[in-house]
Amino acid sequence: MSQSVGYYTQEGLQKLKDELHHLKVVERKSATQAVVEAREKGDLSENAEYDAAREAQALLEVRIAKLEEVIANARVVDESKLDLSKASILTTVKIKNIKTSAQMSYTLVAENEADLKAGKISVDSPIGKALLGKKVGHRVEVKVPAGTLEFEVLSISL
Repeated sequence: MSQSVGYYTQEGLQKLKDELHHLKVVERKSATQAVVEAREKGDLSENAEYDAAREAQALLEVRIAKLEEVIANARVVDESKLDLSKASILTTVKIKNIKTSAQMSYTLVAENEADLKAGKISVDSPIGKALLGKKVGHRVEVKVPAGTLEFEVLSISL
């Protein structure tokens, strides 16, 4: 399971670490307790509760392993070294829809930090991928499930 490097804000990486800690300290204990309680209910060959508890425990361990790998490959982006002449992770890009003239601002973030309500979109999303590396004045065409959108980059900031 080799994963590529992921770029995060300090806050985003801390959230991942907090989640991992919670899974290891709280959830792992609960999953183990559920297996023990189900085991005590008798014949394991016909004990659906035991099978379900073991499966939940296995899924938890997979989630823990995945988070550990993500954290091990995470890099915190130094905002002071960002090139604001082009859109990159952690930059806020103001764009204008060419057809409707509607303006939007999005902050480009790692997938785990995406929150559309807060204006944070993943660099792995169709719009995020299309904006990466673009400069003010560039036109961007993006294929989305609803069709094709065309934007103009108005500004780039932190």
